[in-house]
Order: sequence, then structure tokens, then C-alpha cells
Amino acid sequence: MSERIALLRAVNVGGATLPMARLREIAEMLGAQDVSTYIASGNLLYTPPGASAEFDEALERAIEAEFGFYREVISRTPDELDAALRAHPFDVVEPKFSYVYALTGTPTAAAAAALADRVAATEHVAVIGNDLHIRYDEGAGKSALTPAVIKRALGFTGTGRNLNTVAKLVALARA
Repeated sequence: MSERIALLRAVNVGGATLPMARLREIAEMLGAQDVSTYIASGNLLYTPPGASAEFDEALERAIEAEFGFYREVISRTPDELDAALRAHPFDVVEPKFSYVYALTGTPTAAAAAALADRVAATEHVAVIGNDLHIRYDEGAGKSALTPAVIKRALGFTGTGRNLNTVAKLVALARA
């Protein structure tokens, strides 16, 4: 068993309210240990009671049962997130404009190339393994590169965190 970092997709936005204190309680009720959260955007640090995939699925079901909405739980080890951070292929002008978008699976090279061909000139994307790396020249708020567009293009959904957040999560997990 090793510590994991779960990234929950689309919580505390668009009416999908999930208090972090309650998320910690649910994780503990499911048997996780060393549970903590970072900021209110669905970042959970924990040690699962067994297989991480089974725990992640149980957490998804528990959130849906209590709150009435389904959200993917995408978890990585601290080493996996650190590797994604180090593999970011773009010059980082502003860390808050560069993202690691953790995917629920690994897209094909053809799907990754098709997505790269359709993004705006002010956006840069690259798929490395099961992570989509994005740099927004003008910030993510004005982008047409929405989760729905990403899912249609790559065949997988996911959730993004800027490089500042990814670095902080790795540091917290290793502290």
C-alpha cells in the first residue's frame, strides 16, 4: 500500500458542492488512512486500505450516493504526479497557465495528434502516457478546450491541475 493523490473531476463548480471535510470523512469511512485534502477543488491525499482502483471506485459510489452526482476519482502516486510534472513538455511562462490533466486512460497516438491539430494557436497540448499536458498562453478561463472536447477527442475524461497545484500536492504527499 502506498500513498495516493486523488484528483476529483469538477467538484465545487457548477453546483456540484462537495465539502472537503465531508470528503475526508467518507474516505476514512471507506478505510483510508493518512487522509487530508488540499484546497477545495477535490484534491485528496490518502493511503488506501487495499487496491487503489477498488478504493477509488468505492469513493465514486459513496459520493454519488450522498451528493447525487457522479464524479470520477483519478488517482496517482506522488511519484507518478512528480514524473508528470517533470515531463511537462512546454516552456513554463506562468505555472498557473500550464496544466497536467490526469486522464482516466491512455489515448491512442492518433487521438492525441487529432486533438493537437484542433486546439487554438494560443493553446499547446501533448499527451504523455495517461496525462494530457496543456499550456494556455491566455489562461484556461477563455479556452474552448473543455472537458467535453477533450473526452470526445481522446476517448477519456480527466481533470486538470495547474503546475503550482501539482507541485504542492507532490510536496504534501512527501512531507
